[in-house]
Amino acid sequence: MANTSARMLRLLSLLQTHRYWPGSELAGRLEVSPRTLRRDVDRLRDLGYPVDASRGVAGGYQLQAGAAVPPLLLDDDEAVAIAIGLRTAAAGAVAGFEETSVRALAKVIQLLPPRLRRRIDALREVTTPGVLGGGPTLDAGVLTTIALACRGEERLRFDYTPRDGGTAARFVEPHRLVPLGRRWYLVAWDLDRGDWRSFRVDRLSSPALTGARFRPREIPGGDPAAWLRSRMSQIPARYDVSVVFETGADTVRALIGHYGTTEALTGESCRMRMSIDDLGWPVMVLGVLAVPFTIESPPELRDRALETADTLRRGAA
Repeated sequence: MANTSARMLRLLSLLQTHRYWPGSELAGRLEVSPRTLRRDVDRLRDLGYPVDASRGVAGGYQLQAGAAVPPLLLDDDEAVAIAIGLRTAAAGAVAGFEETSVRALAKVIQLLPPRLRRRIDALREVTTPGVLGGGPTLDAGVLTTIALACRGEERLRFDYTPRDGGTAARFVEPHRLVPLGRRWYLVAWDLDRGDWRSFRVDRLSSPALTGARFRPREIPGGDPAAWLRSRMSQIPARYDVSVVFETGADTVRALIGHYGTTEALTGESCRMRMSIDDLGWPVMVLGVLAVPFTIESPPELRDRALETADTLRRGAA
């Protein structure tokens, strides 16, 4: 009985990590016969887990959504990741998730053993956000639909507005959602262009699952985040920012992270450089550091800083 119970937990874990499992592959992972696999699937159904089965040579198993939420099976790292993710969502990164995330976080923390609570508290205490807020707020429904398409290996349709304007319908094979800086990106195979593309999620609207399944392609290099960073580095930036601060380089570097470079001029001054599309980020850096500075370029940053200072002065009067 102990072996059967352990095997069923392993089966449930596998079903929860993949949208669809071919029967032969699933049996191989569990090191059981197809007949034993069918019996274990029937036991899961008796416990309330809705597992669909398809017959034939290419048959397999799929865990479907049910009328109620059955218990989830999480390992230690997954439980910690969920708690940290809920903390982030509760801070307002995704519109519509704040209150729900707080309630869910309370339930998750209550069920965690002390050793995992200590891990989460340690991460929270020693982690400092790499960037300031101010990025676009995402629609929870849009983000969830994209995530489901990626997980289920299902083709996706949506409307997309690039930075030069002109909304158009896109048809893609979604690969991964990648957070980069203050934004989220969808990395996908563009079926119309026959190539890999990245899409800013805040510029994406009306995503719809098509029901058409696909076999995932291998992204160049195998790492979606590295591929996205490489592509982003090739896009010409709108502004080249250069600012001299009357403070040490370490202070500026700790704030901007890898989103710019810092060159020490003297022990008490440094030059910050950035290549960006939006001046909002360097303006926030000027305000947060609260030290004397000289804007070298671009002229638009001087205008933006003066406008922001006037707005703050009027609001504080």
